[in-house]
Amino acid sequence: MRILLPPSETKRLGGRHSFSQAELFRAQQCGATRDEVRAALERVSGDEEGATKALKLGVKNRDERLRNLELDTSGAMPAIERYTGVLFDALAVAELPVAARAWIDAHVHVQSALFGLLRASDLIPGYRLSASSRLPELGKPLAKLWAAEHRESLLGADYVLDLRSKDYAALAPLSVLGAERTDYLDVVARGSDGEVRALNHFNKAAKGDLVHRLALAAPQIASRDELLAWAAIEGLEMSGSAADETVRLVTDQGKPAASR
Repeated sequence: MRILLPPSETKRLGGRHSFSQAELFRAQQCGATRDEVRAALERVSGDEEGATKALKLGVKNRDERLRNLELDTSGAMPAIERYTGVLFDALAVAELPVAARAWIDAHVHVQSALFGLLRASDLIPGYRLSASSRLPELGKPLAKLWAAEHRESLLGADYVLDLRSKDYAALAPLSVLGAERTDYLDVVARGSDGEVRALNHFNKAAKGDLVHRLALAAPQIASRDELLAWAAIEGLEMSGSAADETVRLVTDQGKPAASR
């Protein structure tokens, strides 16, 4: 099983490791594209006005462009520790015991607009670039560049659970794997009237909490049925089928609800 997470615009700064792009996931296959995106990002980040527009920066955060000019010197840390925000706060990787953290490293990937698909353990620097950013020097959207590059990146996975947002899912589409091997996680809340409704803020919290629970349990999951069986054992309300390639998780204020 592989779990795909979106990144976050907010990131921890610094890091005690050196950054080596050659050590990232599928370095040989993705190295040229990473170089291309990085060069275009560094070029636009050197121009305050151009970076503000391309990276969609505001008055208070326009200096974040400078992070893109210090990728080799600002320090690196595991990708799963670099990103912050609602999802990653709920995942709470720093609170996991050693065995659970090892499960994260073996099963979780993060989708970066700059580096492409990353392992949770890949050491990366802080940066500013989102999937919806347009880098003038590339001459094409990031989705078109990365989608072709990642066509084979996930072929070795038995089953992939996609927690990414729409923009980041477009960077590495899962259609190449087929409906039986992939699912998108849909998070909903059940109201007092028994009806389920989509979530906004708590959507991310529920996703992070689910990954935290999976890491603690460290299950061996290779299919949708096995995921649903694990959820039932854990008392989680989860359902899904091959018809729409979606697994639905019912939550209560960001925490998975008990099964009914």
